[in-house]
Amino acid sequence: MVTSEHLAPASHEREGHVARTIEPSSLGLRRSSLLEGLPAERLDAIAKACAWRLYSEGDQVVSRASSDRSVCLVSSGRVRVTTYSASGRQVTFRDVAAGDWFGEVSAIDGLPRSADVQALEDTLLATMPYDVFARLLKEEPAITQQVLQRLVRLVRSLSERVIDISTLGVQHRIHVELLRLAHEAGVADNAARIDPAPKHADLAGRVSTYREQVSREMSTLQQSGLLAKDGRALLVCDVKRLSQIVDQERLSS
Repeated sequence: MVTSEHLAPASHEREGHVARTIEPSSLGLRRSSLLEGLPAERLDAIAKACAWRLYSEGDQVVSRASSDRSVCLVSSGRVRVTTYSASGRQVTFRDVAAGDWFGEVSAIDGLPRSADVQALEDTLLATMPYDVFARLLKEEPAITQQVLQRLVRLVRSLSERVIDISTLGVQHRIHVELLRLAHEAGVADNAARIDPAPKHADLAGRVSTYREQVSREMSTLQQSGLLAKDGRALLVCDVKRLSQIVDQERLSS
């Protein structure tokens, strides 16, 4: 846990928010899937090369079109990768949780950032300079393999999303996203508990629509018994049925 006595004076500012800089620690890298399997002494060296910053909920972590090429490792907390259309509509790409990383695309191709990143909760990031990341790719085949697998998953995910947006109506895209969230949360006895429940505005950003349309469809699904509220969580009461609906919608599109 990061406590106030670990914090150094604030020194990093983006979009009007100030992130607090903390002392580096290889303990914060041991959960990183990118660095899995590296010896302790290598983790110590990487930790010292990274900039460690603690962001508060709502802070802007990365700005779209910025020239920064660093790779960010999420030590704790969660961030959201998103962007906005010219009309102001939010488009959400993915959430990045502790142990995961982001920023490898700009690090590899050298082009400006393609999206904004915002902290969804208090989040500790280890920001790895481009030259350190590039050296790891040359010296550590396992890390190179991790990055290649991530890029392949990204291509597959974006391809599926383009197909869904191009061929499915709004109602059907909401079903697809709910099914994805159900499997991500874990299915047991044909049900899934998504905790916390996704905000309607966030769902709208994921499926390229407006919050009002999501609200109407969520209400319909609750009335049908497919969804239910459980405190702050959302229950998918019949994952098999939702999967059959999605399969049928895709076949008929």
